[in-house]
Amino acid sequence: MERRTIKIAMNGVTGRMGYRQHLVRSVLALREHGGLDLGDGTVLWPEPVLVGRREPALRAIAERHGLEHVSTDLEAVLADPEVGIYFDAQVTGVREAAVRQAIAAGKHVYCEKPTALTFESSLDLARLAAAAGIKHGVVQDKLFLPGLLKLKRLIDGGFFGEILSVRGEFGYWVFEGDWQPAQRPSWNYRAQDGGGIVADMFPHWEYLLHELFGRVRTVQALTHTHIGRRWDEEGKPYEATADDAAYGIFELEGGAVAQINSSWAVRVHRDELVEFQVDGTHGSAVAGLRGCRVQHRGATPKPVWNPDLPQTEAFRSQWQEVPDNDPADNGFKAQWELFLRHVVLDEPWRWDLLAGARGVQLADLGLRSSAEGRRLPVPEVAL
Repeated sequence: MERRTIKIAMNGVTGRMGYRQHLVRSVLALREHGGLDLGDGTVLWPEPVLVGRREPALRAIAERHGLEHVSTDLEAVLADPEVGIYFDAQVTGVREAAVRQAIAAGKHVYCEKPTALTFESSLDLARLAAAAGIKHGVVQDKLFLPGLLKLKRLIDGGFFGEILSVRGEFGYWVFEGDWQPAQRPSWNYRAQDGGGIVADMFPHWEYLLHELFGRVRTVQALTHTHIGRRWDEEGKPYEATADDAAYGIFELEGGAVAQINSSWAVRVHRDELVEFQVDGTHGSAVAGLRGCRVQHRGATPKPVWNPDLPQTEAFRSQWQEVPDNDPADNGFKAQWELFLRHVVLDEPWRWDLLAGARGVQLADLGLRSSAEGRRLPVPEVAL
């Protein structure tokens, strides 16, 4: 097979997500499998160019994985005609400026979400990319995870009948950082640095709801900062100014209602860190990131409310596990493969910067809904 190399400038790989999911488990995993088979006798070989501010950290990663290209000069990297794609997994506050640079340099762009700090800025990025004629994409990884793929299969197969409601529970206890180290970076809890669970998670909820159930038509949210004092990576206390919990209700096109709780101040009493229960006229399902259980209307029990007697039915045992008929790959890697094929072969792609702008729009409206104490319409987004 002929090997075709494509250089990818990867900015933000010293961070947890950029390193683990995008560099190691996606791009380097493709290399470990011999590259991406394009199906035409050609194998695409991704060549990462590690970009960032901390050269020692970049060089340590490069040496660990046998990579050649490291730079702290983004402008010079973008000026390299051999670099075809710019990828960004930096903290949100600096992403917009770097993506603008990449678009101006004529590079195809793939980036994490949220794409910018405000809806207006994220929409402007989508417009700039469209005007530049580049290909562009936003990471929407949860669509490619096994549990959600099973849920999509149920929807496509008509399992639910009319879908009535979606209930989501996401979150876990993030330690404050004083007596145990926090599992998330401190900037997540500072609004001035682009932190907050709404900014982080509402873009996820937007694409999941949009792709699986229908466009979000209205949002009503209540946000809260439950833990007001935390300790940073150096053990210094700081004021948590960003929301660490959000309770949202979303009306969807088609009539279904979704309610999703998101919290970094909750202890887990469920099988996975995120679960969605979907109830329909013909059946229900509970899907997490990996598993999915169902209950058809023909097998639905008939509980009777009687608080004077102990409950004898084991309700959780009355659900059936959906089989792994189609084993799924790493969700980030699966979307990387699709984006690379989109860039090289012009194959269809819909998870673009406009889709990313919809996610930021929902986050903006969620925060505004909480501040104003009212339900808000979610206008359709267009270039």
